[in-house]
Amino acid sequence: MSRKIVVIGSCNTDMVINLDRLPLPGETLLGGQFFMNSGGKGANQAVAAARLGGKVIFIAKVGNDPFGIRSIDQYKAEGIGTKHVLVDKEHPSGVALILVDSHGENSIAVASGANAHLTPKDIDDAQSAIKDGDIVLMQLETPMETVERAALIAKQERKKVILNPAPAQPLSASLLECLYMLIANETEAEFISGVQITDMNSVARAADIICSKGVENVVITLGSKGAFIKERGAYHQVPALKVKAVDATAAGDTFCGAVCVALAEDEGITEAVEFACRAAAVTVTRMGAQSSLPYRKEVEE
Repeated sequence: MSRKIVVIGSCNTDMVINLDRLPLPGETLLGGQFFMNSGGKGANQAVAAARLGGKVIFIAKVGNDPFGIRSIDQYKAEGIGTKHVLVDKEHPSGVALILVDSHGENSIAVASGANAHLTPKDIDDAQSAIKDGDIVLMQLETPMETVERAALIAKQERKKVILNPAPAQPLSASLLECLYMLIANETEAEFISGVQITDMNSVARAADIICSKGVENVVITLGSKGAFIKERGAYHQVPALKVKAVDATAAGDTFCGAVCVALAEDEGITEAVEFACRAAAVTVTRMGAQSSLPYRKEVEE
């Protein structure tokens, strides 16, 4: 049985340039290759979950412009429920400018546009979707008060609230106490815990501190070293698959979407993270955000 996944978050159009290396401040580099791709952490996670077999409802806000209309059409094509993807007539759709070097490292700047105007009232209006779901997945590219409102409603409705705290920013005690799971990379885990991560012992300390703030389960992604899990007092480490990385864009979003899909299918947390590591490994071998997100068959193979 697969339960419904409600993703609340951002929708962007990514404008990407591939370069041999990232430019220094004030430097102009010529010879890059340009392409445009659908992105935004919320949308990436929604599409990732849908392609991996999840039943997904997306709550977001786009502009009344070609970028926004195109995005909604794409979500529908992916089988995502779009009833609560709102069209803002006053603000443009979000846009991200992304530079990617030959090693797959990236530098990203975002103009949030309509994403910054997804309000707590919008969440209240979409409360029926949250009630109808089983897992609620969020990130931090929409206003914090909106994330907090959604987490509170979902917690009251006894849903599993999963937060990917990206980009890193301060989190209130009331938000942390709503979380069934927090999925953070090393930088985000350091920011939340105050622990500098240098080895597996410091990873465990960071996870301990985050759990002490009220989070039920913590997953810290470690790039090529896989992922670390603290699940109700037990620790687990899941190795990454060895692949040739081309572009790390959306790897974390694939990971989050994959964890939710596996949990929605009643897998345990360790099994969900193992599945997510395999899915993310496929993503980093491809360019772009949503264009790099794998389908279930690819991950199983």
